[in-house]
Amino acid sequence: MLEINLKLKKPRNPILAGLIMAVCILLAIPGQAGLARQSEPEEAYYIVQEGDSLWGIALRFRVTIDDLMGVNGISNPDQLTIGRRLLIPGLEGIQGELTTRTISFGNTLRSLSRRYQLPAETLVRLNHLTSPAEFFAGATLVLPLQNLSTPATHRSMLLPGQSLLELAVQHNSNPWSYILNNHLPGSASALPGDVFHLPGEEQTSEEGPGTLPDAITNISLNPDPLVQGKAAVIQIFGPEGLTMGGTLNGRPLHFFQDKNGSYFSLHGLHALTEPGLYPLVLTGTLPTQTAYQGASFAVSQAVYISGGNYPYDPPLTVSPETIDPAVTRPEDAQWSALAQPATPEKLWDGLFQSPAPPPFSDCFPSLFGNRRSYNGSTYDYFHTGLDFCGGVGTEILAPAAGIVIFAGPLTVRGNATMINHGWGVYSGYMHQSELRVKVGDRVEPGQVIGLVGGTGRVTGPHLHFEIWVAGVQVDPMDWLKQIFPK
Repeated sequence: MLEINLKLKKPRNPILAGLIMAVCILLAIPGQAGLARQSEPEEAYYIVQEGDSLWGIALRFRVTIDDLMGVNGISNPDQLTIGRRLLIPGLEGIQGELTTRTISFGNTLRSLSRRYQLPAETLVRLNHLTSPAEFFAGATLVLPLQNLSTPATHRSMLLPGQSLLELAVQHNSNPWSYILNNHLPGSASALPGDVFHLPGEEQTSEEGPGTLPDAITNISLNPDPLVQGKAAVIQIFGPEGLTMGGTLNGRPLHFFQDKNGSYFSLHGLHALTEPGLYPLVLTGTLPTQTAYQGASFAVSQAVYISGGNYPYDPPLTVSPETIDPAVTRPEDAQWSALAQPATPEKLWDGLFQSPAPPPFSDCFPSLFGNRRSYNGSTYDYFHTGLDFCGGVGTEILAPAAGIVIFAGPLTVRGNATMINHGWGVYSGYMHQSELRVKVGDRVEPGQVIGLVGGTGRVTGPHLHFEIWVAGVQVDPMDWLKQIFPK
């Protein structure tokens, strides 16, 4: 057999030998061959979806349309195709596909940081925030698409006198999991009342109100956004025995439990409320029989109230006495005081029916909220109800079950009636020629309660119909078209 013995010649230059060895080692490491291709970071981008517009995308990502067009080389904003990748300006150093979600009430910068396992600083950059107050309910939340797949988190609240170790043991975890997953500098920074998130445990609502303990599974606001002149419905999903309270723009909220177990507050939004952000504060006490042992909680967040787009009526001429502040102010105060109490029994069921019989049940000379001028005044007034057609003597029907709390003559409202339907909901009837009920009467839907007339501040006979919710007039048309609470 021929034996061949090859001997490698040692390089004369030791530095060269070291370089050769280093290259061999790097080539042997998996994935290093693609290092050069990955050295250039991928920028933050959004994939255009059906129904998108360039203006809408710019609004959602809080950038100007000019900047969005400039960074993407777009000259015509109308030429936007589905599936196009749009770079989002101002996010240097952030990579990958972005998406947007709507922030629900009860989720703040801190809770969303914990929910999606993103540092608060990253969320601030993604959303171009200058203040945490910009995370109001209904605002847009910008997120990396990959973070939407983060496992749902379980929420737990630290009780007074409870240590982080005790909380961790209670949930079969350890303090370090709480510290790491909630971006805490240390265990001493965990304060009573703080709500912590741990991934991997199932909860009823994946998003949920992140600032509240898991006993509160959801909070809903309807309509969303809220609208001036409408009845806001605030619904809380929580355990039996929950006590709820709070305020909206400084006015108290009254909560009642429905037959399905959730808690409702019906709240009127004044028709002259300036559109903008207003504070919604919810407070509560959890049942003593739960793991939270009767602990209290509170959350405050801004909500947006939008305009109702109410039109302006032509100027009206009426009797000067009926717009004299010496007459109107005490009468307005008397009428408003009747509708302030929120009695606990819900007397109505289902949809309110029309207070006007056919053929007048769908004939409306004037709608709610219309801006008004009387006798040459500025448009400082608004129409507080819904007017129905019908001549003198037309029957007026109770729209729902309730108890009569006023029936008598007034200067501005003429012969008037007010009915309490419970839960802070009232209905009013004005300008009647004849009253058919008295205070204390319990009425049922369809019962005749009076006759149409032309008494008080009117330009002709008609029925003026009002709905009051939590001491504020709201659009009666809503109550004739949809069931409250909803």
